[in-house]
Amino acid sequence: MGDAFELFGDFGGKAEPESGEKTFEAPLAERMRPRTLDEYAGQEHIIGRGKPLRAMIDAGRPPSCILYGNPGVGKTTLVRIMASATKRKLMEINAVSAKVSQLRDLLDDAVKFKNASGGRNAIAFVDEIYHLNSGQQNVLLPAVERGDIILIGTTSENPWFEINKTLLSRTIVYTLEPLGTDDVVRLLGRALSDGERGLGKFGVSADDDVLLHIASLTGGDARQALTRLEAAVTGVAIGGGSVLTRKAVDEATGRGSLRYDRASADHYSVISALIKSIRGSDPDAALYWLARMLASGDDVRFICRRLCILAAEDVGLADPLALILAESCASACDRVGLPEANLILGETVVYLAAALKSNSAYLAISAAEKAVAAGDIMEVPYHLRNDGEGYIYPHDDPRHWVPQKYLPKPARFYHPGKIGAETKMSDRLKRLWKRFSEDE
Repeated sequence: MGDAFELFGDFGGKAEPESGEKTFEAPLAERMRPRTLDEYAGQEHIIGRGKPLRAMIDAGRPPSCILYGNPGVGKTTLVRIMASATKRKLMEINAVSAKVSQLRDLLDDAVKFKNASGGRNAIAFVDEIYHLNSGQQNVLLPAVERGDIILIGTTSENPWFEINKTLLSRTIVYTLEPLGTDDVVRLLGRALSDGERGLGKFGVSADDDVLLHIASLTGGDARQALTRLEAAVTGVAIGGGSVLTRKAVDEATGRGSLRYDRASADHYSVISALIKSIRGSDPDAALYWLARMLASGDDVRFICRRLCILAAEDVGLADPLALILAESCASACDRVGLPEANLILGETVVYLAAALKSNSAYLAISAAEKAVAAGDIMEVPYHLRNDGEGYIYPHDDPRHWVPQKYLPKPARFYHPGKIGAETKMSDRLKRLWKRFSEDE
């Protein structure tokens, strides 16, 4: 216990900590940042042996590129390793606080370095490059075009939305995936045992299932996982303990972290997963993605709006009640509010996922819109105009239908599905219009 207090106390009454103690004050994630590709975890799809980016790094020729991925997946670390592995000077700037004058200074310094080093480019690293406005991004263009710098930007926001197309055309975009659970557990184990940069000085041990628990709380975010490990181990050490338990982790670090908010690109990925799970008739997957959205505080009206669209587009006429249920869900959620609205949303999502599916109505209106957009503009038949003559009122016939033209020339947009309620609709239309029998 005394050792723990020495690590976190006033350094034994010394006025200034030693240099090693200063380093220890840095967050664990920073202290344990991998220094080589061999230490680096994950991203095998781009830096695994034989992959193009790995080959370029090994050849000492890193490309101008944008590294796109969620926080904590190793973007900054990879940039620094690329500079170290290729023995290139690294010039860093953070886009959040960067001014045009600072960008110009960085580029000037890069050109001076290139001239002084016999034509060898430095790496200009712009962290969170999406924060640069259009004008600031354009400042970088000439230097990238001339080959005066190797530009590497990192972004946690979708570069195809946030980065100028002119700059994107001069770079390669690499997407970094969230780390796998095994990768995160391996990083946690290394940090727990490392006595130089990690937490080995505390003498706290943890079973693999505890490390797995931490990894499961962080959604592939290595920085978050290491931050949780540090907080939990610190709490155990200060309390005089030597074993990290799941209970200690939960008490020290709280609930699991979600990797998106309502404004992020992941927001659209999760709603996409929800819609596709319902379309694919998997209620369990749909409920999970719904729970993710609710846990992140997503707008219930947004969710309801998407469910209404899906009910018409994907369930469609196979089960016409689906749209009625989705609309009732929207109204009920608006009236009830959270947290009880999650019950209504859950019921609706299960129904929509389990319902028979047909996109015939979606295809029909799309085909009609395409015809209009292509210039197929038909005149309204005279007998259908409000000032016309010759219109026959269907309800005057015992069948409540009469053979009558409703378009000046034949056209076919709707092709009934062959499932659910739509089969009855199809049978009736075949009895009324010859063109619907052509589908047989």
